[in-house]
Amino acid sequence: MALRVGVIGGGQLARMMIAPAVELGIDIRVLAEDDGMSAQLAATAVGDYRDLDTVRRFAADVDVVTFDHEHVPQEILRALVADGIPVHPGPDALRFAQDKLDMRARLTELDVPQPDWARVTGTAELQAFLDAHDGRGVVKTPRGGYDGKGVRVVSTADEAADWFAGLAEGGALLVEELVPFVRELAQQVARRPGGELAAYPVVETVQRDGVCAEVIAPAPGVDAEHLEEAARIGRAIAEGLGVTGMLAVELFQTADGRVLVNELAMRPHNSGHWSQDGAVTGQFEQHLRAVADLPLGGTTPIAPWSVMINILGGPADAGMVDRIPAALAASPLAKVHTYGKSPRPGRKVGHVNVAGADLEQTLATARGAAAAFA
Repeated sequence: MALRVGVIGGGQLARMMIAPAVELGIDIRVLAEDDGMSAQLAATAVGDYRDLDTVRRFAADVDVVTFDHEHVPQEILRALVADGIPVHPGPDALRFAQDKLDMRARLTELDVPQPDWARVTGTAELQAFLDAHDGRGVVKTPRGGYDGKGVRVVSTADEAADWFAGLAEGGALLVEELVPFVRELAQQVARRPGGELAAYPVVETVQRDGVCAEVIAPAPGVDAEHLEEAARIGRAIAEGLGVTGMLAVELFQTADGRVLVNELAMRPHNSGHWSQDGAVTGQFEQHLRAVADLPLGGTTPIAPWSVMINILGGPADAGMVDRIPAALAASPLAKVHTYGKSPRPGRKVGHVNVAGADLEQTLATARGAAAAFA
């Protein structure tokens, strides 16, 4: 009988697990939030992932549960575990991707390099932190932020006064030093329940308006020492947090070459889309292998360079599929991945991957293919 993997969340990450699941002989099932979502091909249920009865009914018909996002409440995750259902990553690990304050505290315990930070409950505490860090800082809501949402760069505590006013009793915000980084990197690691690990090459990510626009794999110009440091950080976090499945560690690189942890994601991640067409084992197959406790695949790149370009917003006429022939004709080496999502400004509706021997040519080819969807 085929192993049944249940994915909570019907977005593009679940969608991109479908093909490797079929290839591995895995019966993939998806709990989608609404009809017509990206992963509708595998949606065996539609319902609210915040409702315990809905999630229990879905989980009762699978062998292991994993996720398209990190937003399933802890009480529901722990109820599934109490029911004897394997959950990967489990609630004890996932909480560090759900709550940035918990993440910072745990990474401090693990002695992982990261920006200076503090838990602040009011404007006086925030202003004291800003005064001690050259008058500027990054304020974040501990939960729910992504792609630049829930993040503010502030110079005075009053700029976050509305966030403090909206806190529940006993609540707090996270403030971090404003790191003068020269670029952003990302390190991905896969981990099986028994502890087997596989690390991908560190990549460079290019952000525009708080959203990932391009990824270059491997990151150009990173020396061997810092490549190993990024991999060491990824492995230390995966082991220290007990992650199962894919872990993405977003990093800042400073002018002196140091790397500091910015964010974590415990699922396939935008920074790893290149691996679908640029590595021996793509991140979506690797995630399924890890949560199903199958031997992990090789992470070696198949070409010297791979480039991923996000298609953001999409064609104004919503003709994504109609544009594919032009994109393929213009760039025969490009691989186009669409998400089945309606376009709107800034929304990720697809991406393009290209692998090649020359970085500048690979970038040009990928950008040319992506331009067909503008």
